[in-house]
Amino acid sequence: MKILVVHGAGMNMRGKAQVEIFGPMTLPEYDAQIRAYAAELAVEVEIFHSNIEGEVINRLYAAHDEGIAGAIINPSGYSRGYPALVAAIGNVGFPTIEVHISNPARRGNVSEVTSTCLGSVTGFGIAGYALALRGLRDRAKAKG
Repeated sequence: MKILVVHGAGMNMRGKAQVEIFGPMTLPEYDAQIRAYAAELAVEVEIFHSNIEGEVINRLYAAHDEGIAGAIINPSGYSRGYPALVAAIGNVGFPTIEVHISNPARRGNVSEVTSTCLGSVTGFGIAGYALALRGLRDRAKAKG
């Protein structure tokens, strides 16, 4: 099974800015750890990042056409005020799990993306991706 991992706007700044909130890991380090988690779970991942909303939407729709089993999205800067992205997540034929390294609710932020996702994982650092990958893999196995 193949899972699409989407990093939203600003994720390229991880490890460079707001280190006190998100920690010192850079986006390439995130990607390496996500690939390691996927290998442990025998899941294939494709990792995609864009600071352009339309590119993220186009990648989600293409993933739908490609038969991707599920997606994980850390919307980051796309958490609020991006109704086209929220609609795209709702329109694809695969489950999506939202992941945040920190817990945005602790800072008074509520993600609008969550409303169209199967679930969300927040506040567990990079391990949140492992939880989301396992959840998508186990859900697909249960469905047969």
